[in-house]
Amino acid sequence: MGLLDIFKKNNKSADPHASNDRGIMVFENTSEVIRAENVLKHNGWRVRVMGPPPEIRTGCDLVIEIPLIEHLNIHRLLAEAGVSPLKTVPVSGPLLEPVNIFFTHDFGDFLMVRAANMKITIEKKSLLIVNISGGGCPDVPYLARKMVGRKLGDAPSPRSIGHTLCGYALDMAYEEIKKQCLQ
Repeated sequence: MGLLDIFKKNNKSADPHASNDRGIMVFENTSEVIRAENVLKHNGWRVRVMGPPPEIRTGCDLVIEIPLIEHLNIHRLLAEAGVSPLKTVPVSGPLLEPVNIFFTHDFGDFLMVRAANMKITIEKKSLLIVNISGGGCPDVPYLARKMVGRKLGDAPSPRSIGHTLCGYALDMAYEEIKKQCLQ
């Protein structure tokens, strides 16, 4: 293993949010964000999907936060996979900070996590999923039917059975609530 390979390996596993040298990649639509995230994670990059800062928001979209020093390698990889960002913007100040899309609400016996416009609520004692709500996509009722009444961790991943932005956002909420409750 050469020095360049060691550098790449070390930077892939580094936390992209730990440094001030962060950037955000802006894509044309949410489907491209999902494809780019899959490509990057499959290739070992630790990236984070966030809400875009208000200054660059164009609608119902997401951005990917990356280690800025690696943007050329990341762009090259994405171009090879056929998905390229519209632009990469350095996070140079508070106005360009990506927005956290997770919100957690503790209701005593119940815990709710919201990601974007999708919410998942569990009973804390039993870890039973008691509610799925939000969004306006056609697969939300199907996702709710498949998940409500099942224990956290036993329900199917929304990403594996959903096909819309709402399914993707619900998957993010599902993974976040699992991280909070199962670790």
